[in-house]
Amino acid sequence: MKLDIIKNQWLDIVFEGRNKIYGAYELRKANGKTTVKALIIGSIIFSFAVAAPLIASFLPDSNEDDVNTDIKIATVKLPPKKEEVKPNEPPPPPPPPKVDQVKFVKPVVAKANEVTEDPPKIEDLKDKKVGNETIKGDPDAVLTVDEPVGKGPVTEIIQEDNNVYNTAGIEVKPDFPGGIEKFYKFVGNNYKTPEEEGLKGKVYVTFVVEKDGSLTDIKVLRDIGYGTGAEAIRVLKKCPKWTPGEQNGKKVRVLYSLPITIQSAE
Repeated sequence: MKLDIIKNQWLDIVFEGRNKIYGAYELRKANGKTTVKALIIGSIIFSFAVAAPLIASFLPDSNEDDVNTDIKIATVKLPPKKEEVKPNEPPPPPPPPKVDQVKFVKPVVAKANEVTEDPPKIEDLKDKKVGNETIKGDPDAVLTVDEPVGKGPVTEIIQEDNNVYNTAGIEVKPDFPGGIEKFYKFVGNNYKTPEEEGLKGKVYVTFVVEKDGSLTDIKVLRDIGYGTGAEAIRVLKKCPKWTPGEQNGKKVRVLYSLPITIQSAE
């Protein structure tokens, strides 16, 4: 008998006299079916893998359906609103006073037929104010009080001290730049003594050191003639400015006296 190995006849020959319940017999017997199933499943998977790109091309692109949800907000500056120009309206009438007001009629001597309005009686003025017109008061109105003095900027008026102080009672005495010795030297170098033989004596001069250091009100109290006093005035007028004196922390005018000793060459 011819044996077909494709079919399962050979299994019976191989497993003849053996335990067919053994797993190898069942596996080989079902091998054909298993192979067919595997081939079908593999073909399906292979076909799906090959056709996947083609299937994907027919599917709608999800990116195209996405809607751009980004919203850009831009601020727009609106033109300024034109203010409506209101016509000139009279101000509202003031509220009625808390106390009744009675118009005061100035008494005038006139004829009886010319009297147009009688003055108020004394009892009509009781607990009432007097004004230019009669106004009915409102008892529920708020009692107004006269406003206090304004709270604007107050300008302090400081009276300038133009008194002339004496050097004896001044807190800070005026001084010449470099000291009083330099002042004496300045006067000695600039004073021109008259050319008179035997001329000697003292010239007494007073002057005021102003707040800015200048010398004013130069006076000669006594001289010895020959223009000695006028020469002293000339020298003091060309004198540099002093450091002014001070009293209570403020610059003041100070009276200063200067004796000039003159002795001509013999």
